[in-house]
Amino acid sequence: MRTPKELQPLIDDGVIDEVVRPLKSGKEATVWVVRSGDDVRCAKVYKDMAQRSFQARTVYQEGRKLRGSRQSRALSKATKFGRRELETQWKNTEVEALYQLAEAGVHVPTPYGYFNGVLVMSLVVDAQGFSAPRLGEVTLEPEQARQFHQRLITDVVRMLCLGLIHGDLSPFNVLLSDSGPIVIDFPQVVSAAGNNAARALLLRDVHNLRDYFARFAPELAETYYGEEMWSLFEQGELVAHSELTGRFVFDTHQADVEAVLDSIEDARQEALIRQQGREAAAEMDAE
Repeated sequence: MRTPKELQPLIDDGVIDEVVRPLKSGKEATVWVVRSGDDVRCAKVYKDMAQRSFQARTVYQEGRKLRGSRQSRALSKATKFGRRELETQWKNTEVEALYQLAEAGVHVPTPYGYFNGVLVMSLVVDAQGFSAPRLGEVTLEPEQARQFHQRLITDVVRMLCLGLIHGDLSPFNVLLSDSGPIVIDFPQVVSAAGNNAARALLLRDVHNLRDYFARFAPELAETYYGEEMWSLFEQGELVAHSELTGRFVFDTHQADVEAVLDSIEDARQEALIRQQGREAAAEMDAE
């Protein structure tokens, strides 16, 4: 078959030896099956994104670090340079996250490198050696559902311990390999500490898994692993081997809004008094 122009530099540089076939094509990337020596791998070629897609990404980008002030200004003004920077950041985020997660024992494809905008990874296969199906495309026995759910919850915990949240986790971003579920697609990964929507995105991820697996093991519908792990995370008590129960006691007390506003005003007044004190001391020193 004809080699895609994006993959030709990888062949020229000896990174891969042959493009075997296309694997899948989505709105953000096309994935190809490639051969490198005796190994069959996959190569993810990112597509250039339109302005519409950048706007849809806003919720995920909060809390991500930029290289410098020029990049920050360009992104805030949505200039052509800013859009290029955002596209580069979007791709780099997935690559960096994938290496971190693999190192931490999260079940993800093994990364082999990022070359000229192309991410080369292990090819996830099923028991027969064919490309693994998406989790959402298979029917499970109840015990399988329980085991796979527990494995993915453990992966989400390990991610959160690294300060990361997938942000778009669903049965269609999980491949079912011969050894169990493998989580894929990380360009939208979220900073747990730096993004105001982090808790909501985590709960959405975990609830997506819960709702899917509850089709096969109905008792999972009554679990609250997302709320439990986030509570432990906020308290600084979540670790990779935390034993979660899926049970969570919700706070039913109504917030005392007036007391909160009074506390804010007290803090504002205290800050104002301190500022006035500093100004008075500066005037005395000047005299």
